[in-house]
Amino acid sequence: MTKKKAESTDARLRERAQKLGLYGLVTHWEEVKQADWLPPLLDWEEAERTRRSLERRIKASRLGRFKAVSDFDWKWPKKIDRGAVEELFKTNFFEEGVNAVLLGPNGVGKTMLLKNLAHHCVLRGYTVRFVTASEMLNELAAQESTAALNRRLRHYVNPDLLCIDEVGYLSYDTRYADLLFEVVTRRYEAQKPIVLTTNKPFSEWPSVFPNAGCVVTLVDRLIHRCEVIAIEGSSYRMKEAKERASRKRKPKNPK
Repeated sequence: MTKKKAESTDARLRERAQKLGLYGLVTHWEEVKQADWLPPLLDWEEAERTRRSLERRIKASRLGRFKAVSDFDWKWPKKIDRGAVEELFKTNFFEEGVNAVLLGPNGVGKTMLLKNLAHHCVLRGYTVRFVTASEMLNELAAQESTAALNRRLRHYVNPDLLCIDEVGYLSYDTRYADLLFEVVTRRYEAQKPIVLTTNKPFSEWPSVFPNAGCVVTLVDRLIHRCEVIAIEGSSYRMKEAKERASRKRKPKNPK
């Protein structure tokens, strides 16, 4: 190995040790830099930290169980822009600060796609929080002080990506509308993306938050930089239920 190459290797190893916070090694670098165990030690430490970081992000995402996107039946919906969905999985929306909305009726696979996108982003190193609209708004509304509310809001503002499921399935009072507005506004100002699912077009959101004066501004900030992917079709869950019922009704072949 040439002197220049050796110096370059030494510098890279030292930089890795510094990034890992192994300050004891860095302090005694001249004593350890030639040791055979140094490169594998750094490899092990990096691998373990990567594993633990992934575990923490998966736990923090609160994704729960979900079917893999490879099982998604793209032929079932009457309308879906597969290219637009696959574009989301490139995760360019982080750099661009763009939101995304999956719009469609019950059972067409919105939640399945959202959870797979969230998991994909976690695997790529991003922090993600998945939550239903009701769960998030109920949790925020339950805070008894401004300080407690601000602490809880950080759970939904700080992650790189916030995934909100089932907006529009229930109606909420003005207090809940204000809380959603606060989450959307804080993420809008920080240019952090939101991906959500809803069964209602934005023109019908006033019925979700009746008497709330912030709905127009909320929607405006949500869609200012936004990709809306409309999905049309019948419920796939209903299709599966009918198929199961049909199989049960079929007479068994006599032996």
